[in-house]
Amino acid sequence: MTIQQVLLLLLLWMWLPHPCHTEMLFRRTPDLRSKSYGGRASGNDGKAIHRQKRGWMWNQFFLLEEYTGSDYQYVGKLHSDQDKGDGSLKYILSGDGAGTLFIIDEKTGDIHATRRIDREEKAFYTLRAQAINRRTLRPVEPESEFVIKIHDINDNEPTFPEEIYTASVPEMSVVGTSVVQVTATDADDPSYGNSARVIYSILQGQPYFSVEPETGIIRTALPNMNRENREQYQVVIQAKDMGGQMGGLSGTTTVNITLTDVNDNPPRFPQSTIHLRIPESSPVGTAIGSVKATDADTGKNAEVEYRIIDGDGTDMFDIVTQKDTQEGIITVQKPLDYETRRLYTLKVEAENTHVDPRFYYLGPFKDTTIVKISVDDVDEPPVFSRSSYLFEVHEDIELGTIIGTVMARDPDSASSPIRFSLDRHTDLDRIFNIHSGNGSIYTSKPLDREISQWHNLSIIAAEINNPKDITRVPVYVRILDVNDNAPQFAVFYDTFVCENARAGQV
Repeated sequence: MTIQQVLLLLLLWMWLPHPCHTEMLFRRTPDLRSKSYGGRASGNDGKAIHRQKRGWMWNQFFLLEEYTGSDYQYVGKLHSDQDKGDGSLKYILSGDGAGTLFIIDEKTGDIHATRRIDREEKAFYTLRAQAINRRTLRPVEPESEFVIKIHDINDNEPTFPEEIYTASVPEMSVVGTSVVQVTATDADDPSYGNSARVIYSILQGQPYFSVEPETGIIRTALPNMNRENREQYQVVIQAKDMGGQMGGLSGTTTVNITLTDVNDNPPRFPQSTIHLRIPESSPVGTAIGSVKATDADTGKNAEVEYRIIDGDGTDMFDIVTQKDTQEGIITVQKPLDYETRRLYTLKVEAENTHVDPRFYYLGPFKDTTIVKISVDDVDEPPVFSRSSYLFEVHEDIELGTIIGTVMARDPDSASSPIRFSLDRHTDLDRIFNIHSGNGSIYTSKPLDREISQWHNLSIIAAEINNPKDITRVPVYVRILDVNDNAPQFAVFYDTFVCENARAGQV
């Protein structure tokens, strides 16, 4: 305690009545229900008379806590109206702390406290008083119970159960929104003075937050607090007793307040136009690239859905929302051909999936961008005019006769010349050959339908400038029959005839 507080308490003590110096008196009280205490006396008529019970006359004792004097602190005095001052009576004290904390002068009845007392440890003590005849040890008064109540002084500061609190409140909350309540306790006596009357104030955290003096409820104090500008706040709350007046004791606690996110920011594409490239040979389902709209919010408030809403490639491409990265992945839906079309334009939209109606006025909660997709040329293999060829030829044609021609072209814009060849694994007898420049197939050996009616050939087309890039096409050659074989008996007939056979006999 400070010197000023001690002086203030001493002044208050001087002006207050001092019931702790109360004298506990015995007096005669007519009590027909009382029992006698064994002593007999004789009247003039010689009959025995009974002494009536004598009762205690007393007030509650009070004792100031935290006494710092060097002498024992005086509590009060016990006194019986039977005490003639001749030392014949003996006062006895029993109960809470009797003989240790509280001692009594058995002759005078004066009670003292032997040490400093803390009301927060024990607020009152219940004791019993007794007056007895010192010679006979018989009670001259009935035993009576009394209380020594400890008067409180402001020697305990308010304390918070937590040194640091953690709380949160949604951003953009209206002024006065409740954040959290902090409560301090004071061990002093709440029923005596203002020692335990706590008032709350804010030491740090203004002008963003305020605190209700009586309840300790922390509220927002500024409108439109934006998480995207500042997310964390540290607020220091003071609790002061004595109703917050000067001289009161105080304690503090820290409250860490986080602004939680609300959807008050629409998604925005960082660029108005995005350029992507893809080879024409990319198969269906290939991912071309991604687009991403940024959102200053977090969590579900930042989730967006992507869609293609316009453009000349809506049937050629699709967009899928990647939930974990919040990107829009653009994929190929149909085969691409550089020679047919080299550039596509898409209009892509990104829209928040969780919109808060309170913040419609900050919208719209969507944005668009233009995506230009360039198709890159790829050196493609030659393309035959047909997927397969069928040629029919008579078996009696001359050697070197052309039986048919295959055609192939380079699909690339360069239109490189084509070289043709015959896969000899499909013509082991080398019956056919092909002109490498124009794709004409001709015979190099005689054909015989009776030996082979069909020939299945594989023709290879390759670019002269890139011979490794080849294409194959099947060619089916059907051999047509001609009358080039005389009849033959199936078996040799060996027969006999008699020399005298008649004409016409089989």
